[in-house]
Amino acid sequence: MAYHGAELQVEDVRLSQLAAEHGTPLFVYSKASMLAALAAYQRGFAGRHAQICYAMKANSSLGVLQVFAAAGCGFDIVSGGELERVLAAGGDAAKIIFSGVGKTRGEMRLALQAGIGCFNVESEAELDVLSQVAESLALRAPVSIRVNPNVDPKTHPYISTGLKDNKFGVAHEDTLRIYQYAASLRGLRVVGIDCHIGSQITDVTPYLDAMDRVLDLVTSIEASGIPLAHIDFGGGLGINYNNDTPPAADVLWAQLLRKLDERGFGQKKLMIEPGRSLIGNAGVCVTEVIYVKPGEHKNFCIIDAAMNDLPRPAMYQAFHAIVPLRTGHSDTPEARYDVVGPICESGDWIGRDRMLAVKAGDQLAVLSAGAYCMSMSSNYNTRGRAVELLVDGAKVHVIRERESAADQMRLERLVAL
Repeated sequence: MAYHGAELQVEDVRLSQLAAEHGTPLFVYSKASMLAALAAYQRGFAGRHAQICYAMKANSSLGVLQVFAAAGCGFDIVSGGELERVLAAGGDAAKIIFSGVGKTRGEMRLALQAGIGCFNVESEAELDVLSQVAESLALRAPVSIRVNPNVDPKTHPYISTGLKDNKFGVAHEDTLRIYQYAASLRGLRVVGIDCHIGSQITDVTPYLDAMDRVLDLVTSIEASGIPLAHIDFGGGLGINYNNDTPPAADVLWAQLLRKLDERGFGQKKLMIEPGRSLIGNAGVCVTEVIYVKPGEHKNFCIIDAAMNDLPRPAMYQAFHAIVPLRTGHSDTPEARYDVVGPICESGDWIGRDRMLAVKAGDQLAVLSAGAYCMSMSSNYNTRGRAVELLVDGAKVHVIRERESAADQMRLERLVAL
């Protein structure tokens, strides 16, 4: 994504052209960017027995899943609905990992019947239920247990998952006992161990600390007579939103693999679950300025994208860069604005204190919008979800049509009063 002359482009296509053809708000994804991000992981694992599972909660649109499935990825899912999406997009069930703290019996049954690769189990109670469901189908469920290593990922508290106060995984000190219990259940087959400490991590240190703690557990678990075929180190690698400097995926894994080799586990199969780092910077949201509203203390740039389209600022106070689709064409003076949407909530803001030269009718791009935007979008205020486009060189594919009010009301019913 770059300016060519005065025009912002995704690959070989001008964003202003896409906005004219499809309207706004509009999400656009670069296939080349997605595959380049994936290639960094693939380089990092060259020569290793490893499986990359895209964490599809970051963006679960079918066209996105299709790109990663065709590139050989497995998938990390957290619901039965996500399982159905993977299968609809051509994903391989045997490469699916099912994570999440609240899997239902129905979801377990659906996943077992599909033949998924592994369940990442997060509690003793879940072990019991999964064993019962598997036995009822005359199957044994492949399981790894998610360990909470009590490592601080130094990220936003809402996306931290590896501390004692988080709801995820089992306590580090209880892990051996729980593995011994899992191995005793007739409906289960223990195949690995899992750890995921958070999201938008930009420092190597938490990964190294977590790896040490997990490898200590692998040693004790295998010494007790329970072999582990794979080690799953989760995902969580950050991206550049606002001058963030996360390590490149291949650089990160070079360090982690050195530690793995030093500890004597270099022969183990590795599983990882990147999400944001594969899709986040590959996406942009295109929006139009509706009004410019000057004020005594604040100037507001009101756009047609809103918190239902881009929920991260409202949820996490997250930063997204906001830039014009065309540069150098306006004689409007630059001013400081809060960029806000039309939803009736004070939390409906996309960017605060941004220097912009804008007037009504101008178009803006909200960058790094590929992850946790469309997948977390809603119909609040009966706003339809945006169009999604996948750009491949000069080719443009519509992967989601704009949602209408009729689409939203399709499953609702009036009653006789």
